[in-house]
Amino acid sequence: MNILAFMRSKEELVYLYEDMTLEEALAKMEKHRFTSVPMINREGYYVGTITEGDLLWDIKKHDDFCLSKASNRLLSSVKRNRDYQAINITANITELLTKAADENFVPVVNDNNLFLGIVTRKTLLNYFFEHNFIVL
Repeated sequence: MNILAFMRSKEELVYLYEDMTLEEALAKMEKHRFTSVPMINREGYYVGTITEGDLLWDIKKHDDFCLSKASNRLLSSVKRNRDYQAINITANITELLTKAADENFVPVVNDNNLFLGIVTRKTLLNYFFEHNFIVL
């Protein structure tokens, strides 16, 4: 089974660039109501995953933080707790399911680590429910 059938392409997604400011990241995450978002660099390479928790702990770490300072702090300076590990576009369904069991989405990259898109756990579950692979 090809994982392309489950993937939402980069063009359809909300993602952040590592050189965005905290203010830009917060605004984008708030607008779309996402708790975790893929982060890439300007060349399109997958960098990691930024979460609300990462942003919260970074803000807490800076005692003198105020929203106006968020426009001066780059997202790349935020320590991430852990990144969602990307899988290669050629990965098999077992690898995909293993990753999806632990995360809300699985980032998908090509052989050069260029970010292609994500597969959401919801998409996988819906597929298996619709095809009667999971019995309740």
